[in-house]
Amino acid sequence: MKKDVNKPHKTRKAVALRYDEHKATAPRVLASGSGLVAETIIQRAEEAGIHIRNDPDLIELLATVPIGEEIPPELYQTIAEVLAFVYSVNDKFKKKLHQP
Repeated sequence: MKKDVNKPHKTRKAVALRYDEHKATAPRVLASGSGLVAETIIQRAEEAGIHIRNDPDLIELLATVPIGEEIPPELYQTIAEVLAFVYSVNDKFKKKLHQP
């Protein structure tokens, strides 16, 4: 099969967030990158059992935040919705693990 060299290759991007409600007022960017770095971020998240959300628009916004910095207030609502979803998935998973 022949590859079309004129087609743009879509590079994967990933941003990892960390939120410790006891230490910070907002989530911080823990890691960010594209290509091989993104693949590594995704692989480590999968290995750790961390839920991955595929949201290209959100990644574009988060990729502008420097590593180690808190997300800007403009993204609080969006990230809160993502965290609510992740917590819900985690609760459902925990309940399934503890069912007889």
